[in-house]
Amino acid sequence: MTTIDSRGASPDQEQISAEIAAVHRAASRAAPAGGGEAPNHPDRGFAPYRSSLLRHPLRPLVAAGGDPEAAELSGPVFGVTDVTALDADLTRQHIGEPLGERITVSGRVLDRSGRPVRGQLVEVWQANASGRYAHGLDRHPAPLDPHFTGAGRCLTDDAGRYSFTTVRPGAYPWRNHINAWRPAHIHFSLFGTRFTQRLVTQMYFPGDPLFAYDPILQSVTDPAARARLVADYRPDLSVPEWSLGYHWDIVLDGPARTLPDPEEH
Repeated sequence: MTTIDSRGASPDQEQISAEIAAVHRAASRAAPAGGGEAPNHPDRGFAPYRSSLLRHPLRPLVAAGGDPEAAELSGPVFGVTDVTALDADLTRQHIGEPLGERITVSGRVLDRSGRPVRGQLVEVWQANASGRYAHGLDRHPAPLDPHFTGAGRCLTDDAGRYSFTTVRPGAYPWRNHINAWRPAHIHFSLFGTRFTQRLVTQMYFPGDPLFAYDPILQSVTDPAARARLVADYRPDLSVPEWSLGYHWDIVLDGPARTLPDPEEH
């Protein structure tokens, strides 16, 4: 079922695009003269992203208690021996080869000063080449790929580098409005040293015609911050007769930081 708006009607792409343009104009007018830092998070109440209106918190956060370390007790438990090289190759996790365009996605994890973040756990998940997730709740009637699960992880090296081998995910429809389709993207999760230091975001592919129509990507109203979510095609990262190469750096904080996924609240 497509999302129904407050007027009882199903919005179409023209309406959603008009709302996106209006929010962007308002954000541009509100931007400080001479520029300035982008907000820490896309607006959780971004109206063109209909389902976000029902999902984001409306009340202030509630402190967990008097013990400042209580929130850390459920932190991730892993070590370097728990992550293997095979975990970063999503095309080798099953007996057969997955369908689709094989790609290599690599980059660096950096702090605000450009220093590498070493030993950072980087996790990814994505749809298959047909635009379907290997998840029971995905009802998109595109074919599942028995040779592709779409999840992987790795640790950054001493230069902060990560690298994944996978297939390019397909676009898929969703029910934000009539004829809504998500651009191809890969979800990234980066754990810090504690459970509460997690960044979840999305990487997009250059030149995708769906960018302008996607309320999730467009909820990042700063054009420069939005551009930082798009990878670069890099022939030097391509593996001959094997994969196309894409480069995407992730900056954890500072003016050039990578903004989180607005789906994560």
